[in-house]
Parts: sequence; C-alpha cells; structure tokens
Amino acid sequence: MLAVPSPVGEGEDVALPVLEEGALPWDLPSEEIPFPALHPTRRTSRPRPSRVHRPPSRVLSDTSLLFRWLGERFSPGEATVWLGPKEAIEPLLENVYVGCALADGRVSLIEGANRFHPYRIGERGRGAGVDPGDLLDRIRLARAFTAYQLVALVDGWSKEARRHRPTLLIAHELPALFFTEEVPEKERRPLLEHVARTLRDVVRASAAPLLITVSGGWAQFPGLGTDGPPLFDLVRLRPSFGTLALEAYRDGRRLRLVPRRPGQHGLEEFGPDRAGEVTSWAAPYRRTARRSRSG
Repeated sequence: MLAVPSPVGEGEDVALPVLEEGALPWDLPSEEIPFPALHPTRRTSRPRPSRVHRPPSRVLSDTSLLFRWLGERFSPGEATVWLGPKEAIEPLLENVYVGCALADGRVSLIEGANRFHPYRIGERGRGAGVDPGDLLDRIRLARAFTAYQLVALVDGWSKEARRHRPTLLIAHELPALFFTEEVPEKERRPLLEHVARTLRDVVRASAAPLLITVSGGWAQFPGLGTDGPPLFDLVRLRPSFGTLALEAYRDGRRLRLVPRRPGQHGLEEFGPDRAGEVTSWAAPYRRTARRSRSG
C-alpha cells in the first residue's frame, strides 16, 4: 500500500493500492534518453559478476503485484533509474525497503537529500507484517550533508558493498547536494560526472542491482547516461489527482495506483485469481421490488 500526498486536500494522505497493469497508451519517454543500450527487445551487456558475492535474482518479495512489478525492473550488476517528483518517489521507495525485507534482503543506501524517515518506514513495515526493528536493521544508511562528503561516500561504496553484501544498492537523490551555494557552478558538472563513473565501478564490484532516484529530471545528473553504470530500466513516476502512474521504459508496461479509502479491502487480498465475478459486500441489499403502500 502506497501513500502519496493528495493534490486535492493539503496535509492528507491517500492510500494507493495496485489497480491495473497494461501497455502504455502514450509515447514514452517525453524527453531524449541518452542511453541507446536501453531497448525493449535487447538486453544491455552485463559486467562479469564479482566472485565475492552474487545477489539473488529476486530482489523484492512476490507477495503483491506492486512488489513483483517493481522487482522486475532490477537486474544484477545494472542500474535502474526512477524519474519523478520527490513527493511520489519517497513513499514508493519506502515500499521497496519493505519488499526487500520480505524477500530476506539487505539494502545499502546513500542518502543525498537527508529525507530518511525511520519511524514512517517502520510503520509501513508493520502494516506489511515486518518487524520495524528488523526492517531498519536491514538498511545500512550513509548520509551526507555536503556534496564533498557525498563524493567521499560514493568513492568508498564498493568496499562497503563487498564487506556487507547487500542485495540492493540505492542512491537516493545524489545530485541534490550539488545544487547549493557551497558548490561552484564550474565544479558541479565534473563532480557529478565523477560520481556517475564511480557508480559504474560500484555495481561492477558488487554485482548487485542499483536503484538511482533523480527527482529533478535526467539533466540534473550529468554523466549518468554516458559514463555511469549500465542501465537496465527507466521508470517514470507521474502523479495526477491522487493517482500515480509508473511507466517502465524497457518493456513499455504501466502500473497505476489509485486511491483507496481507509479500511477498504482490495482484490489482491483474496488470492491471485481475480477473474471471477465480484459481488458487493458489507453493504445494504438492493431493492428487488417497489415498497407496497396501504390503501
């Protein structure tokens, strides 16, 4: 279950379950994508996995359609990029933490926007049947407060990954710290290009899938498409009036999340077979005849 801020009412969260999956009805993406290796009918070449550790093929749990859909966007030794507003990325990312814990996995996270909320993540895990303490123990967090600290963290990420063997690497909003007054404009691009090249070395050394989130758009991360790690998929997050559409570039699939009232049950709770007739329940019976009148 996903919660994103609703544009209708300020301060209100709308619970969004998975509703449907289907082919995209519009062209994707809307801006030029600078990685020609990403093609629906051709896989990118993968680096040779490290002998130290080979992550399992299943990164997220398969207990829900949301986890299965997101899990199919990851590939060992390659990167997946999420593009979209941070208000949509952050709640969805919290679901990734939960799905990874349900699959008995571990996350290595570099946080570039200083927006990690342990209590909210723990409550989300509790709602999915995961102990909050165990969920947070599975996330190794490295937080930077300056752009130069972040560069140092990325430089040491390969060694960290080899030592603790995470099943999923997450780089959350790495460019955010570079667009501040402390970083001169002439240094910004070279530093981000260095970060992109280092991420390529990280996935090669760990052979783990890497998730990169960029809320400011593709242009906010210079070098990612040309010098960065091999890219497996691109997912765009498009919120609109309380709904959220996830659009995958590799296979052109879409997952739409729609509002659900608190306490309302979804079809995914009643098993995988959803082809049968759905009957109203917990509601008054329909009238079958007119009420008689005396006289």
